Amino acid sequence: MDEYIGIIKLFAGSFAPKNWAFCNGQLLPIAQNQALFSILGTMYGGNGTTTFALPNLNGRVAVGTGQLAGGSNYDQGQVGGMESVTLTSAQMPAHTHQLVANTGPGNTTAPAGALLSVPAAAVASSGDEVTVTAYASAATTLAPMNPSSLTPTGESLPHENRPPYLALPYIICLYGAFPPRD
Repeated sequence: MDEYIGIIKLFAGSFAPKNWAFCNGQLLPIAQNQALFSILGTMYGGNGTTTFALPNLNGRVAVGTGQLAGGSNYDQGQVGGMESVTLTSAQMPAHTHQLVANTGPGNTTAPAGALLSVPAAAVASSGDEVTVTAYASAATTLAPMNPSSLTPTGESLPHENRPPYLALPYIICLYGAFPPRD
């Protein structure tokens, strides 16, 4: 049984079988591939006079056209996606960071580790936190806090954005049965 012209399949071989070609975006002459051109047109490239292009699925995953309820719309021939992304603070979920502090008594202007501390009386005997108003007079010599107490962390580097994969070539049927319309 002949396959329909224009059908695309995954193939486990390292060659394209007879009457098939790899979906790698290559240009084909219209004169030798009129049936396939009548199906694809110039949707994937070519000048439409002498050449047209096959879809380029190298390094891509095919997704169905249309729109899921509440999802994005995908038009035929549309390309998109990224192999890696760098998140920005606007893309992160809302969250808070706890202040890094020492619950031991703060009795020096140069505390070990340069961490914020509270007066000993501010920690209840049960170990529960007690709200303390922290301030210093203008005459106080200030000590710098440990950078990990307040500064952002991370390197803003891109991260991998792909699920586990197995690379296989997509092939397209060049010659076979012309697909009938309803």
